[in-house]
Amino acid sequence: METLKHECGVALVRLFKPQSYYEQKYGTQSYALNKLYLMMEKQHNRGQEGAGIACVNMDAPVGTEYMFREKALGKDAITSLPAS
Repeated sequence: METLKHECGVALVRLFKPQSYYEQKYGTQSYALNKLYLMMEKQHNRGQEGAGIACVNMDAPVGTEYMFREKALGKDAITSLPAS
């Protein structure tokens, strides 16, 4: 994988409250994912060659899966990532 340069962008959505709060307030479990897609779409026409998302559970019990990531290449990389 190539190193990050000035052309690359990194976005982070961190939830400070439990997911149940966002589900109750906004009516969806994928509130943070929707926000992340929105930020990626705003950067879409800036010469991107790929996109990716990662989710990290900071409170995962020992021995359980705590990280998920998905990457895609090409001009339609955002739309090929898992839908919200």
